Amino acid sequence: MKFLISLATLLAALCTAPAAFSMNDAEAINISGSQRMLSQRMMKSYLMIGADIKADAAQKQLDESVALFEERLAALQDYAPSDAIRGRLNQVEKIWSHHRQVLLMEPQRDQVESFMEENRNLLNACNDVVVAIASYASVPGAELVNISGRQRMLSQRIAKAYVAMYWRVDSAKARQEFEDSIALFDESLRKLQSSPLNTDEVKSALDRVYSQWSFSQNGFRLEENGRYVPTVISVTTESILWKMNDITKLYEQIMAGQS
Repeated sequence: MKFLISLATLLAALCTAPAAFSMNDAEAINISGSQRMLSQRMMKSYLMIGADIKADAAQKQLDESVALFEERLAALQDYAPSDAIRGRLNQVEKIWSHHRQVLLMEPQRDQVESFMEENRNLLNACNDVVVAIASYASVPGAELVNISGRQRMLSQRIAKAYVAMYWRVDSAKARQEFEDSIALFDESLRKLQSSPLNTDEVKSALDRVYSQWSFSQNGFRLEENGRYVPTVISVTTESILWKMNDITKLYEQIMAGQS
């Protein structure tokens, strides 16, 4: 019962995928963008279970994310308005069919590196779907929905890479992902702040993210001294995720008004 309640809460908070017949392009970009985030969120949870970091909470989060990814993939496949988009979604499904099986198994440290590589392939495939839908929609606001949605993914990618470094798995690639994700998040946040399409509500929300983002980088620097604080990073990136999720929804509304 607790699982069902928590799953229902997450589904609502992450803007549950609408029925295929009513999904517009703006919603499709938001939903497909959330698949990128979920790919990294699932991997983060998987690593947290393996590294024994709040393992019970991580298992619950993993189960919820797997269910949500599955549901949204089906909704996007029903929505797909072109052969190109259907082809991209088929590639996601091909990777996902194996990936989900491993996610539901107990983490094996000696197999994590190859699994993380598959996870990167899943992320890239999900990103290809977002790009294809944004190109199909072809309105100015589509880029903002894409970029703000990508910020959600980056928050989880940062956390995922941090846990991998803490657990000493796939360390070189994880460190590169960690550094690249921080740099891209910072660059993208500034780009969003400079958009002429921003409403006062969006500007205020972005300012709150910027304030928290600036503060959170103190925690990232602790790692340089060999002091890892995975629980703190997990909580911080989780908060940023939900703030960016709200902002993505606001951009979705702006885009829908342009259609």
